[in-house]
Amino acid sequence: MIPTPATATPQTRRRDPQAGPPPGVLAVVFTALFLAGLVLSTLLAGGSPFPSPFGSTATVTAYFRDHAGAVRVSGALQFAASVPLAIYAATVSARLHKLGVRAPGATIALAGGVLSSAFLACSGLVTWVLSRPEVAEHAEAVRALQYLAFGLGGPAHVVLLGLLVAGIAVPGLLAGVLPRTLALTGLAIAAVAELSTLVLLTDAAALLLPIARFAGLLWLVAAGFLLPRRRVRTEG
Repeated sequence: MIPTPATATPQTRRRDPQAGPPPGVLAVVFTALFLAGLVLSTLLAGGSPFPSPFGSTATVTAYFRDHAGAVRVSGALQFAASVPLAIYAATVSARLHKLGVRAPGATIALAGGVLSSAFLACSGLVTWVLSRPEVAEHAEAVRALQYLAFGLGGPAHVVLLGLLVAGIAVPGLLAGVLPRTLALTGLAIAAVAELSTLVLLTDAAALLLPIARFAGLLWLVAAGFLLPRRRVRTEG
């Protein structure tokens, strides 16, 4: 006998094969892979951090020439991190729809997450190209590709990551499916992420990128674990 909504037991209702993977776990995996790329590449480079695109051409070229292995690991882990991010966006969007959210927020979260994932994947691939010895010998190519990797993994990825955060935070606040403080914090993070677009106009705005990126990562982990599977309806 197949249980119907009227006859299903509480144990049956708790089993939901279409709930998808836990978004909190996906956010942890995404964060771990991204941070591993930063840490491992620094360790493999003997403690030298990944060079800023605003540094001198000689310093940047020397880093990519001398630390090809570290650059390759950084690019590979960036690319790998983009996969759980895309799955997170799809899972959270589906869950918001299931919770009764019919506003554009759920679709905005999906679009922002998928695009943010795509930009991060492209940045990882460009970084991988920078690890090739035949590329590292040409200073002009190194500079051009580093600027491209920075643009894709910096403002492009972070601005769209902010869109993912906003797409969850707004319906989370309005529908009451997230704690109010968490939702408001998400809106503030999303605002900083959108402001990081200014990096394309002035180098001084680069400070906004790590603030929005790492605050956004922590927020996505918290939201992933706190977003309920189903909406609790009160009687009366």
